[in-house]
Amino acid sequence: MDRQQSRSDRLIHQFDTVLRTLMPHAAASQRTNPADTTVDGALDDYERRHSAGVMRVNHTGEVCVQAMYQGQGVTAKLPHARKQMELSALEEADHLAWCDERLVQLRSRSSCLNPLFYVASFSIGAATGAISDRISLGVLAATEEQLGKQIDEHQASLPVGDNRSRAILRQMAIDEAHHAQLAIEAGGVRFPAPIKWSMGLAYKVMTKSVYHL
Repeated sequence: MDRQQSRSDRLIHQFDTVLRTLMPHAAASQRTNPADTTVDGALDDYERRHSAGVMRVNHTGEVCVQAMYQGQGVTAKLPHARKQMELSALEEADHLAWCDERLVQLRSRSSCLNPLFYVASFSIGAATGAISDRISLGVLAATEEQLGKQIDEHQASLPVGDNRSRAILRQMAIDEAHHAQLAIEAGGVRFPAPIKWSMGLAYKVMTKSVYHL
């Protein structure tokens, strides 16, 4: 029988998760990278730099989602809500690893702004979790929905020859839609369009800053 985790156990696990989220090349994937069997076409220097900027933005998006899951996990009240967040976070960790690997292939790096976005997202997750699990799950669903829209836009903006990045983003979009649905099914509140619009605007600000930095 598995023993119940103590507070110190949870804190150690939390610290380990933070390191794996923020340290370059520390995230590990449990699933096969969807780009492993994909071959790229020719990319010139401009196209390679653009693809790197796109994948850097998506990597930071995954850092934000991981931080939000972790913040919500700390304050979630109902066991089923906490469990749902943990399961979805595992798949989000795959996204981190895939984006990081692709950035290496594109001879680039993750954003230096990731720690700032991590702290902000963790705070949002912890705050909404403290209010109620329904609000917390609703924020999660809306966040995943906005990420999915962003990923769809990025797929369309990639150079024609960047098949590997496109394969990764395609699977990420499928996962984000699934996570959003799971959060709603677990009891999350459906937010009105104005709130989702505001969240989308925040992601556009993040995109502009992270693309180059």
